[in-house]
Parts: sequence; structure tokens; C-alpha cells
Amino acid sequence: MSIQRHDTQARMSRAVIHNGVAYLCGQVPGPEARNGDITEQTQSMLARVDALLEEIGSDREHLLAATVYLTNGEDAAAMNAVWDAWVPEGHAPTRTCVCAPLPAKELLVEVTVTAVVKG
Repeated sequence: MSIQRHDTQARMSRAVIHNGVAYLCGQVPGPEARNGDITEQTQSMLARVDALLEEIGSDREHLLAATVYLTNGEDAAAMNAVWDAWVPEGHAPTRTCVCAPLPAKELLVEVTVTAVVKG
């Protein structure tokens, strides 16, 4: 069994691939969006997901599952508006959305993603 780890550090890897399935670490908004509203933070976070998926040889059409963490449930509708525009039609993954405190107080949203690696 081959396990590929990407950008491994002491605490975590940014992505781990096993049997053609990629498990991405939690993605949060980039520093430029951390003081923004939920729309800006969600856009930034999903752009980071896109970049990491591309880096490992996948894309959003190959999503299997996602878990979205919101600090405030009242942000769900605005986050979903960005999410719905981001997910390609017919390629929606399974998804769970929960409210949970995040490690930095300015963060409003985080997502973990599982995807198939192309090829």
C-alpha cells in the first residue's frame, strides 16, 4: 500500500493520498480575507481548496466528501451561496456542515475535503 504525503510537517500533512483518494487538511481563508465577512472568507477558502486539489492532481469535479465548519450558524445561507456557485453542477460531494469554534477568533469558516486523484 502506497501512501503519499504532501507538505508534511511535524503536526500534519496538507494532503495524504492513499489508493487514489486524497484527504486534504482543513482549509481556512487566506490571510487577505481573514478580516472579511463570511462571503469573502468562503471564497478565499475555496480558492485554497482549488489550489491544493490542482497541486495533487485533482479538481472539484472529483470531490467525494466535505465537512464545513462555521463559527456562526447564521452564516450558513451566505456560505451556501458561495458553495453552490463553486460546486460544478452534477458533482456535489457528500457534505456535512457543523457549528464549531475555530482556533483563531477571526476565522468564520473551515472545510475539509476528500477527493479522487485524476488518472
